[in-house]
Amino acid sequence: MGENNETEGKETGDANWLEPAYVRIQTRYCSRIGKPAGIFAACWHLLRGTMRDDCLSEEDKALFLAIEAWFVEHLPEPPFYEDGNAMRAVTWFKRQAARDMLPRLNPLLGLLVKYGVDYDIVHTDSPGRIVYEDEYQVGVV
Repeated sequence: MGENNETEGKETGDANWLEPAYVRIQTRYCSRIGKPAGIFAACWHLLRGTMRDDCLSEEDKALFLAIEAWFVEHLPEPPFYEDGNAMRAVTWFKRQAARDMLPRLNPLLGLLVKYGVDYDIVHTDSPGRIVYEDEYQVGVV
């Protein structure tokens, strides 16, 4: 697992040049939309046993569902998910939201490690063409 920073070419006079605007936790395998699966999709794959022979234990399932429920309650759901994500968008946390929300995701990172799912924490200023935005995240294609 590692971090991928796309900060080359930034002006050092910019106070935030070391802190790209967006953060995404994604696996090293592609989801059904042909892009790296995000952390929630990866955990759903583990829960359903769709990507490997083993699936989450009952304890790990309860942990994931509790964390996922918190995010459902506190994070707006982009409308592109309503039709099954036909536009094949992915979401990225905005920098400040990442500071606040990534600690809540640490147990899920632990699940990915426990079940052998490789992932990266990717930072960028250019995540793609923004098709959705709220105060916490952007959806891009």
